[in-house]
Amino acid sequence: MTDRATGDRSRWPGVAVLAGLAVAAQLWGLYRVSGPPSPGWFPHADKLEHGLGFALPVGLLLLALGLRRLARGRRPSRRTLLVVVGVFAAHAVVSEVVQHTFYTGRTGDPLDALADGVGIAAGALVAVGLLRRAAPRSTAAAGTADPAPSRAGVA
Repeated sequence: MTDRATGDRSRWPGVAVLAGLAVAAQLWGLYRVSGPPSPGWFPHADKLEHGLGFALPVGLLLLALGLRRLARGRRPSRRTLLVVVGVFAAHAVVSEVVQHTFYTGRTGDPLDALADGVGIAAGALVAVGLLRRAAPRSTAAAGTADPAPSRAGVA
């Protein structure tokens, strides 16, 4: 019988598939020609959609990359966290510029980019927390004082 941490770390391929699906859904939502259906669930519901639309792919991608490194006996790296967060933050801004510039039926909204940023941060925090739980005790104990992913938590 494998211990729980080892079993969790070996699941990275499935998490990677979910991350790919989340990114595909995000790209479809951001770049489809028509905007979201109106009216929303409640006023400013699109901000929640933007936050979730970035939190899911960021969290799943960081989780998959971190579990992959843990499965190989390596610690998750801070560099991966910074690259994933940076790429998605840039994508948040670029997507709003593209919507404003190239789509006649859509507009770019700086508040959408802000909601995207909140989602990116939330996804990264959840992934770091889950990876800390999945890390073996010796790896986690070596860097628990530093919340930096390279020492305790992200791909």
